[in-house]
Amino acid sequence: MHETRDGFIHVASLAELEAKQRLVVKGRRCPLLVVHHQGEVRALDNRCPHLGFPLHKGSLQDGILTCHWHHARFDLASGGTFDLWADDVPTAEVRIEGGEVWVAAECRLRDEPAVHWRRRLADGMEHDLGLVIAKAVLGARAAGVPDLALVGDAARFGARMRDGFGIGMTILTALANALPALPDEEAYLALFQGIRRVAQDCAGQEPRRDRAPLEGSAASFATLRRWFRQWTEVRHRNAAERTLLTAIASGADLAEIADLMLTAATDRPFADGGHALDFVNKAFECTDLIGAQHAALILPTVVAQLVAARGSDEQNAWRHPIDLVPLMAEAFAALPQAFAEGAAWRGEFAGHAALAEELLAEEPRPILAALLRAIRAGALAADLGRALAYAAALRIARFGTANEFSDWDTALHVFTYANAVHQLLGRVERAHADGGHPEGVRGVFQGAMALYLTRYLNQPPARLPDGSDSDLPEDGDDLLRQLLDAFDRQQQLNPSARLVARYLALGHPAAPLIATLAHALLREDAGFHTFQMFEAGLRQYRAWDGGTPGRNILIAVTRYLAAHSPTERARFQTATIARRLQHGGRVHQTDEAVDDAPD
Repeated sequence: MHETRDGFIHVASLAELEAKQRLVVKGRRCPLLVVHHQGEVRALDNRCPHLGFPLHKGSLQDGILTCHWHHARFDLASGGTFDLWADDVPTAEVRIEGGEVWVAAECRLRDEPAVHWRRRLADGMEHDLGLVIAKAVLGARAAGVPDLALVGDAARFGARMRDGFGIGMTILTALANALPALPDEEAYLALFQGIRRVAQDCAGQEPRRDRAPLEGSAASFATLRRWFRQWTEVRHRNAAERTLLTAIASGADLAEIADLMLTAATDRPFADGGHALDFVNKAFECTDLIGAQHAALILPTVVAQLVAARGSDEQNAWRHPIDLVPLMAEAFAALPQAFAEGAAWRGEFAGHAALAEELLAEEPRPILAALLRAIRAGALAADLGRALAYAAALRIARFGTANEFSDWDTALHVFTYANAVHQLLGRVERAHADGGHPEGVRGVFQGAMALYLTRYLNQPPARLPDGSDSDLPEDGDDLLRQLLDAFDRQQQLNPSARLVARYLALGHPAAPLIATLAHALLREDAGFHTFQMFEAGLRQYRAWDGGTPGRNILIAVTRYLAAHSPTERARFQTATIARRLQHGGRVHQTDEAVDDAPD
């Protein structure tokens, strides 16, 4: 046991340390390596910051300490790393009094912890270093950095370092949206997964080139709105971006900007398989998360895809054997009158679930007619979007396993598009006080036709479990454990759906179930669409506030997750290693030389 005094630990006499060159003592939070080298005494954390290997087993030459496990190299005096993937080694103050060496019981970083870890997060993103990102997220959170501040760091990086919004930014935003519903461990995994995907998306990409608003422009917002649609239609990216930036600089609020972009996006039906509009929605949600002051940075990143997107009216399935384009045009022409007729009952519509079932009809004309009837009955634009999203969720919940695996994505695209339409219409309602939006609501009709074209995915439909299976446990924790076990095996669609239905039918709280589904997602090397499915499902579940529709939506999420599990879980391993290192654990076997080091 080493003597302690005033926060310092006695190491040895200076003569003994000079003879032995290095000694390890037990610090308050970590083992301390004390070194005599080139006439100086230095002390630092004995754990290599990369993976925790004991640095006293490394080599020391010319002031450079080298860890032998992965050959990370450090400046002995400062602890600074020469290899960005390794991180800096915290150092400890040394005092020599009366020929005796004393070392501070705790190490310190050169910067304040919050500053250090946010800087390391930037390093990890710039060089696409997964373990560095994971450790930085943990370190920053432990230092009190808010989760949304880390989301903001990553979003601003992603907006600048890649020309386009991309799947990484979409995943980051989707997982950040889910953070309030997640326990601490899942929140950490969500941040790591989202930020890592942004870094991967930006790796090797050319940085984005900024454009500027039209300085001194006197154009009204209505004029800018027309211009933006025109430039989008003729695929003039620079003009469209400068027009958008001018609208933002003019002081237009986000509801008006969303109206402008939604209208342009729906000029091309179900563009890019729904991704174009989904990315527009996610760009607005990202702006909500990190602050409206960043709108000019985030929102223009989706313009390139919006301008280049191809409408589904260019695809044969939309034109033959039934030409859906003139049918939609006929319905669009009826929209102003339908909204006028429903004005007296606006906001009183309650037939969302029944409308959703009508949207699953086998012919397109009844589907379009059902939407017009709902508008005449007082449905708000967002009411239509909610019904469409539920119908699309039912398509996934009833997905027949006789279909090809790639068909899951076909169903997914309609659902995430419908969720985006729902969210955007709710956002722009503030710009349309009467609750109608004849141009933006075209997105619902277009989504309904995309849903119609996926009707084969429910031939025959999978049975929706109702939770009455008495062969399953009643205890909520047992059901959730069995659910995670099911995700450990391939293609457990129906068993996992039965467990979720049983859990909800017994009245167990939804929060632990959602946390379990989140963990099942975040431990996997999940693809882009799986993240989309989880977040859109969570949003739609909240929109229904439980009940039968909410249960069916969570069943849809569960079946999709089960179809895409398990994976290798390499990213989860990285996140777990970072967690163990933060807790002082060792990812290797050590010998008696460091037995006095705390775990």
